[in-house]
Amino acid sequence: MKILVIGGGGREHAIAWKLSVEGHQVFGAPGNPGIARVAQLIDANHYVGDYAAAAESIGAELTVVGPETPLAEGIVDRFRERSLRIFGPSQEQAQLESSKIYAKEFMRRVGIPTARFVRANSFDDAAAALREFSFPVVVKADGLAAGKGVIIAHDASEASAAVQALGPHLVIEEFLQGEEVSFIVISDGNNVIPFEATQDHKTIFDSDQGPNTGGMGAYCDGRVVTSDDTQRILDTIIEPAIRTTGFTGFLYAGLMMTADGPKVIEFNVRLGDPETQPLMHRLDGGFADTLFRAANGNLAGASLAWKSDPSVCVVLTAAGYPGKPRSGDLITGVEKAAAENSGTQVFHAGTKLTARGLETAGGRVLGVTASGHDLPTAIRNTYAAVEKIHFEGMHYRRDIGAKGLKRW
Repeated sequence: MKILVIGGGGREHAIAWKLSVEGHQVFGAPGNPGIARVAQLIDANHYVGDYAAAAESIGAELTVVGPETPLAEGIVDRFRERSLRIFGPSQEQAQLESSKIYAKEFMRRVGIPTARFVRANSFDDAAAALREFSFPVVVKADGLAAGKGVIIAHDASEASAAVQALGPHLVIEEFLQGEEVSFIVISDGNNVIPFEATQDHKTIFDSDQGPNTGGMGAYCDGRVVTSDDTQRILDTIIEPAIRTTGFTGFLYAGLMMTADGPKVIEFNVRLGDPETQPLMHRLDGGFADTLFRAANGNLAGASLAWKSDPSVCVVLTAAGYPGKPRSGDLITGVEKAAAENSGTQVFHAGTKLTARGLETAGGRVLGVTASGHDLPTAIRNTYAAVEKIHFEGMHYRRDIGAKGLKRW
């Protein structure tokens, strides 16, 4: 097939790479230097964001949307109006991610387990809501925030600062105790095929310290959740959400595995980043076929094949991230990391090619991804590859996957 992948980050590089490995002709818009190695890039300036016109120009048989912003803006509706095959949710369905208030009230209405919450539409509302919770408390911005619209406040002063930083339209909710899990499914509006569960690492520093980021790394391992957990997640969270909305696309449930069972921290309406990188690395086949069938409203007969080896992705970030990242630092060692560590993939997220070579051009720069016959080996293989790469100000967490070691 001719497949158009929309986006230009690490998630989209991983998607494009897997589709190309499966033998398809892949196009990227706008893409990045890594995507350019596995796909033909489309001149985004020529189409000025009109991705439907870009899809028509190449005769795309399927379009896959990576980032949340085009989905929230209704790209799927526009494609469908022009009878173009696209995999993703409608603008209405995308509110599960684009509005935290909408999502939380939806979960309460449908009966999907989630943290107790109060919505706030003003700073005064937020101040009143905070009095209903003990600390720590979670403060969430209502709209899209690139994974950085959540602050865990441990006392009144931190909570007040969080409200001022994220407000005035907020969700104030109880802090859930447990272990986080990312659970993603492919849906055709009625049926779902789940991916293997993954675990993301949100904060900038080891041991879950520091401010939240877009994600500092993730691992994919069949031991992340049990088969009983998987069925409970499907029955109490995924199935009610799909049944109620007719949702099509990737439905991502960010979960907390609490003593009372899985509860939803947030819904996303696309593949996670960096969860996609270890998912695509571990996926053994059936990706394009499953997406095509889902876009046609018929997942019957589709399936995903998985390698037994766990996979790990470590994100390398630029100086200044998660604040204002510095661009223009020269990156070395990418080819060496891939060449000297068999099976390693270095997915580009925030990079650009200049006369000097490959440079940083974003907060999250690269996602170094590798596998191993067990999780400890996968972790060692990934960090061995990380050590081959260098740029000024490079930062990464050194404990990606560590929580999973207790299950081995």
